[in-house]
Amino acid sequence: MEYKADIGVFGGSGFYSFMENVEYIEIDTPYGKPSDKIALAEYAGKRVAFLPRHGSAHQLPPHMIPYRANIYAMKQLGATKIIAPTASGSLQPTIKRGDFVVCDQFVDRTWGRKDTFYDGPETKHTSAAHPYCPSLRKLAIEVGKEMNIPIHEKGTVVVIQGPRFSTVAESRWFSKMGWDVINMTQYPECYLAREMGMCYANISLITDYDAGLEGRDDIPPVTEEEVYKVFGENNEKVKKMLLEMLKRIDPGQKECTCSRV
Repeated sequence: MEYKADIGVFGGSGFYSFMENVEYIEIDTPYGKPSDKIALAEYAGKRVAFLPRHGSAHQLPPHMIPYRANIYAMKQLGATKIIAPTASGSLQPTIKRGDFVVCDQFVDRTWGRKDTFYDGPETKHTSAAHPYCPSLRKLAIEVGKEMNIPIHEKGTVVVIQGPRFSTVAESRWFSKMGWDVINMTQYPECYLAREMGMCYANISLITDYDAGLEGRDDIPPVTEEEVYKVFGENNEKVKKMLLEMLKRIDPGQKECTCSRV
C-alpha cells in the first residue's frame, strides 16, 4: 500500500489523539529513520501526517533529532506544507508566557547538525532570506486572532544548540540584538523544508523568559518543569488553532514561492 499525506505536522501525540482511523507507519529514508513512527489520519478531507520531533517518549534531545530524515519522510509522503508548533522562550518583555509568535526569521546558533540535503556531488545553494512561508504565516495569524489568542505577527527566533539553557550573559546578548524568541529545534528543520520546496510555518508557544530579563529580578531563569507546565496549560489552544488551520489549508494552493528552489 502506498501511503500519502497532504500536510505534515511536527508535534506530540496530543495533536492527533482525537482523530479517528489513525494509522501508524514506519518509513525509511536515505538519511535514516525519522524520530518515530508517523501517524496518518484524515481531517477535513485532507490526509495529515503527524510526527513527534523528539520521539513519542521525548527521548531525543534537540541536537540528536534526525532532522533530515524527518523532513525527507514528509516529502516522501507527498506533503507540501508543514506546520511546526514549538515550545519557546521569550527574549522581550512584550512577549509574555502563553503568547504565540508566528516567526518570520531565524538566527542559527547551533553547531554540528546535518543541515543540508546537498552533501555532494550535487551542490545547491538555497536562499534562506525569507525562510518561513508567507501564506501559512498569514493563515496562522488570522486563525490566532479569531480565537483571541495573544499572537505576535512576526519575530526572530534564535536557535541554540541545547540541551542546556542559556547563560544570563547569552540571554542578555540575544535580547540586546533585538531577537524575540529562543528555541532549540527550528534550525535546521525550517531550512531543510525550504531545500525540499515545502511550505513551512512555525508557531512558537511562549513558555518562559529564558534566563530571565535584565532589570526584572522577579522573573527567575527558565526551568524544564516550567516549560512543561506552561506548554501543558496551553496545549488545548494549540490544538484548536492547528485544527482550524488544517480545515482552511489547500494543499495544492501555490500563492507563495516556497516550491521554487
